[in-house]
Amino acid sequence: MTHKLSRRRFLATAASGLAAPYILTSQALGAGIGPAASDRLRIGHIGTQWMGGIHLGAYIKPRTYPDAQTVALCDCDERHLGNWMDRFQGRCKGYHDFRHLLDAPDIDAVLIAVPDHWHAIISIHAAQAGKDIYCEKPMSLTIGEGRAMVTAVRRYGRVFQTGSQQRSSGNFRYACELVRSGRIGTIKTIHVGVGGPSGPCTLPAQPVPKGLDWDMWLGPAPWRPFHKNIHPVRWRSFRDYSGGSMTDWGAHHFDIAQWAMGMDNSGPVEIHPPDGDQYKQLTYKYASGITMFHGGADGVRFTGTQGTIEVNRGKLRSDPPDIIRQPIGPSDVHLTRSPAGSWRGHNMNWHQCIRSRQRPICDVEVGCRSVTVCHLGNIAFWLKRSLRWDPAREHFIGDAEANRWLDRPKRAPWHL
Repeated sequence: MTHKLSRRRFLATAASGLAAPYILTSQALGAGIGPAASDRLRIGHIGTQWMGGIHLGAYIKPRTYPDAQTVALCDCDERHLGNWMDRFQGRCKGYHDFRHLLDAPDIDAVLIAVPDHWHAIISIHAAQAGKDIYCEKPMSLTIGEGRAMVTAVRRYGRVFQTGSQQRSSGNFRYACELVRSGRIGTIKTIHVGVGGPSGPCTLPAQPVPKGLDWDMWLGPAPWRPFHKNIHPVRWRSFRDYSGGSMTDWGAHHFDIAQWAMGMDNSGPVEIHPPDGDQYKQLTYKYASGITMFHGGADGVRFTGTQGTIEVNRGKLRSDPPDIIRQPIGPSDVHLTRSPAGSWRGHNMNWHQCIRSRQRPICDVEVGCRSVTVCHLGNIAFWLKRSLRWDPAREHFIGDAEANRWLDRPKRAPWHL
């Protein structure tokens, strides 16, 4: 017998933290599509809004990912959770608290799509619970959180995919292969077109909407009153929850710059904010001699001694034009390929690696190093002065004030 979980019935039970389990129908499991249900990855989704909703829109269609099935949803906002529970028609369990979802033995992996200030705590709990992890970008709110996530994922042997899905896009991979194969000669400069940092929040208090657990939404962030321009989608503007566009789009474009330089295990050594004199824009310097600028490109532009390549979503061009017309040869650099296009292939790569136990295309160390570049730029902006960085030890050289920005206190009872 099939049980349908109505929105009203779910909301009545959500306050207890866990909705009762419901039987999955053969149609919900995608009978006749791909592997048998018993062979599919059982995925729990933590966060059902914004990017969480985009992911769910794909996973709700059995043909999109026939090797996986959504078995659980979690959100501290009953309005959004209830809407998705209605769409799944009782074919998965609903949770108010992510810890209850992680305790479930019938979940293999979790897809985390919550505000940035929650990424580290939920990911570390998931690793401890033996779940493999897809965590939306930017991977962490601070540099220290990113390193703690790497440590936990390695300690518990988990497969972790960072949601910087441009690595699964053919255009971006090809651009990086060309750069690393020397097609533009020696790299001299890189321009990365992303926005600026986040700032403090001074919004006035507003009534908390019915069904939203505002204290849970804030979690480890400092307490402040609710305002509709924070939740559900505008929180990226505020430092307590995000690094702004620097970490939002930066986790895509700085990630591609790092990939093209072969710097997935390292980073810059100097960071200079705009000073109106020597540095007209945020500037990163690498030990290799490469200088990277914040701004001045539509996406990412690589300039070398023999030409330039500029790449963005739906765009790839070079000067001279012949650079991108010559295919990658057998002796050139060949980077990891995801099985399909940018969005779908990134998740499919994660699924494949869960089964093979290999590291995915945007492994936790990659995500950590790329978001660190973003955080370094923000810290330079916030402190309004140049910084020296040791990428091996991951700390600022001779700068105690800057090192205090490596991590932030967490509001009790939350901690890493």
